Amino acid sequence: MFKKTLDIIDTVLTFFEDWTLFITVMVVLIALFVNVILRYTINYSLAWSEELVREVIIYTTLIGCSSAVKNRSMIKVDVLLQLVPKTKYPLMVFSHLVTIVFALIMIIYGWQIAAQQAMTNQKTIILQIPLVILYVWLPMMGIMMLLRTIHVIYQDVVAMKQS
Repeated sequence: MFKKTLDIIDTVLTFFEDWTLFITVMVVLIALFVNVILRYTINYSLAWSEELVREVIIYTTLIGCSSAVKNRSMIKVDVLLQLVPKTKYPLMVFSHLVTIVFALIMIIYGWQIAAQQAMTNQKTIILQIPLVILYVWLPMMGIMMLLRTIHVIYQDVVAMKQS
């Protein structure tokens, strides 16, 4: 039952990550392409395209954190693991705990920052996007990382029992 639930969550998160990243990157590529064409043909530049690119870079970075946990491609130093192979499981547990703590920090403080932005009703300069929408990505990314980490821990425990 737990495995089935984790697999469903994994499928939903993968679908969400893949499609939102595809759509946002395509929108940015089109906006940048149009901006370059306008700049070099009629000497006019779209002011909003640079702001859009900045927001999409932030979004893709945050969503990429969840994807990195799923693909086990987080930054790591594995010298100790190569020198002393017996440290594999303790280091793996430590890595998962650090990732969980980071995800919880992103959820808690990201939510607080988003709540502050909701109270101030600030908007971006050119596109007039409410900043609360941009800051709510922080706790969303934390939740996604937490769910992905739980799934990876489950996979590691099953693999450890089989070996």
